[in-house]
Amino acid sequence: QVQLVESGGGLVQLGESLRLSCVATGVSIARYLVGWYRQIPDKQDELVATIRFGNDAQYPRGDEGRFTISKENDKNTVYLQMNNLKPDDTAVYTCAADLVGLPPGSGYWGQGTQVTVSS
Repeated sequence: QVQLVESGGGLVQLGESLRLSCVATGVSIARYLVGWYRQIPDKQDELVATIRFGNDAQYPRGDEGRFTISKENDKNTVYLQMNNLKPDDTAVYTCAADLVGLPPGSGYWGQGTQVTVSS
Protein backbone atom coordinates (compact mmCIF):
# COMPACT_ATOMS: atom_id res chain seq x y z
CA GLN A 1 0.00 0.00 0.00
CA VAL A 2 2.61 2.55 1.08
CA GLN A 3 5.49 2.80 -1.38
CA LEU A 4 8.34 5.12 -2.26
CA VAL A 5 9.62 4.40 -5.77
CA GLU A 6 12.76 6.05 -7.10
CA SER A 7 13.76 6.54 -10.72
CA GLY A 8 16.10 8.61 -12.85
CA GLY A 9 19.42 6.98 -12.08
CA GLY A 10 21.82 5.75 -14.70
CA LEU A 11 25.34 5.75 -16.06
CA VAL A 12 26.76 9.18 -16.85
CA GLN A 13 30.14 10.75 -17.42
CA LEU A 14 31.98 13.21 -15.22
CA GLY A 15 30.31 16.62 -15.33
CA GLU A 16 26.93 15.44 -16.56
CA SER A 17 23.59 15.71 -14.74
CA LEU A 18 20.75 13.51 -13.53
CA ARG A 19 17.34 14.22 -12.06
CA LEU A 20 16.12 11.64 -9.58
CA SER A 21 12.45 11.25 -8.72
CA CYS A 22 10.72 9.59 -5.78
CA VAL A 23 7.00 8.97 -6.16
CA ALA A 24 5.06 8.17 -3.00
CA THR A 25 1.82 6.22 -2.90
CA GLY A 26 -0.35 5.56 0.11
CA VAL A 27 1.18 8.45 2.05
CA SER A 28 1.17 12.23 1.65
CA ILE A 29 4.70 13.63 1.53
CA ALA A 30 3.33 17.04 2.50
CA ARG A 31 3.03 15.70 6.05
CA TYR A 32 6.55 14.25 6.20
CA LEU A 33 10.19 15.07 6.38
CA VAL A 34 11.59 13.54 3.19
CA GLY A 35 15.21 12.90 2.35
CA TRP A 36 17.62 11.32 -0.09
CA TYR A 37 20.26 8.90 1.15
CA ARG A 38 23.16 7.41 -0.69
CA GLN A 39 24.13 3.78 -0.13
CA ILE A 40 27.52 2.25 -0.85
CA PRO A 41 28.34 -1.42 -0.15
CA ASP A 42 30.14 -1.97 3.17
CA LYS A 43 29.50 1.61 4.24
CA GLN A 44 26.83 3.34 6.29
CA ASP A 45 24.07 5.20 4.52
CA GLU A 46 24.70 8.93 4.19
CA LEU A 47 22.02 11.58 4.13
CA VAL A 48 22.36 13.76 1.04
CA ALA A 49 19.42 16.15 1.25
CA THR A 50 16.18 16.73 3.17
CA ILE A 51 13.05 18.78 2.56
CA ARG A 52 9.84 19.35 4.47
CA PHE A 53 6.91 21.76 4.76
CA GLY A 54 7.89 25.30 3.84
CA ASN A 55 10.43 23.82 1.40
CA ASP A 56 13.06 23.93 4.13
CA ALA A 57 15.99 22.16 2.49
CA GLN A 58 19.24 20.93 4.01
CA TYR A 59 22.34 19.28 2.55
CA PRO A 60 24.27 17.53 5.32
CA ARG A 61 27.16 16.54 3.03
CA GLY A 62 27.53 20.06 1.67
CA ASP A 63 26.29 19.32 -1.85
CA GLU A 64 24.06 22.40 -2.20
CA GLY A 65 26.36 23.86 -4.83
CA ARG A 66 25.62 20.97 -7.19
CA PHE A 67 22.44 19.29 -5.91
CA THR A 68 18.93 20.67 -5.40
CA ILE A 69 16.11 18.88 -3.60
CA SER A 70 12.53 19.87 -4.36
CA LYS A 71 9.04 18.43 -4.19
CA GLU A 72 5.59 18.68 -5.69
CA ASN A 73 3.05 17.87 -3.01
CA ASP A 74 0.16 17.53 -5.43
CA LYS A 75 2.10 14.83 -7.29
CA ASN A 76 3.45 13.23 -4.11
CA THR A 77 6.90 13.43 -5.68
CA VAL A 78 10.29 14.56 -4.41
CA TYR A 79 13.21 15.28 -6.73
CA LEU A 80 16.96 15.48 -6.52
CA GLN A 81 18.61 17.46 -9.30
CA MET A 82 22.25 16.42 -9.51
CA ASN A 83 24.57 18.60 -11.58
CA ASN A 84 28.28 18.39 -12.31
CA LEU A 85 28.43 14.78 -11.21
CA LYS A 86 31.68 13.23 -10.05
CA PRO A 87 32.81 9.60 -9.78
CA ASP A 88 32.61 9.92 -5.99
CA ASP A 89 28.85 10.46 -6.35
CA THR A 90 28.45 6.85 -7.49
CA ALA A 91 25.97 5.12 -5.17
CA VAL A 92 22.45 3.84 -4.83
CA TYR A 93 20.23 6.82 -4.04
CA THR A 94 17.24 6.05 -1.85
CA CYS A 95 14.44 8.25 -0.59
CA ALA A 96 12.97 8.03 2.89
CA ALA A 97 10.15 9.72 4.77
CA ASP A 98 9.16 10.05 8.40
CA LEU A 99 6.89 12.23 10.53
CA VAL A 100 9.52 12.78 13.22
CA GLY A 101 12.97 12.55 11.68
CA LEU A 102 15.47 10.64 9.57
CA PRO A 103 16.43 7.85 9.38
CA PRO A 104 12.79 6.81 9.57
CA GLY A 105 11.53 4.97 12.62
CA SER A 106 7.88 4.43 11.82
CA GLY A 107 8.42 5.87 8.36
CA TYR A 108 9.29 4.52 4.96
CA TRP A 109 12.18 3.65 2.64
CA GLY A 110 12.32 3.25 -1.09
CA GLN A 111 14.37 0.60 -2.86
CA GLY A 112 16.81 2.96 -4.52
CA THR A 113 18.06 3.96 -7.95
CA GLN A 114 21.64 3.41 -9.08
CA VAL A 115 23.80 6.38 -10.05
CA THR A 116 27.14 5.59 -11.67
CA VAL A 117 29.54 8.31 -12.76
CA SER A 118 32.55 7.51 -14.92
CA SER A 119 35.52 9.68 -15.85
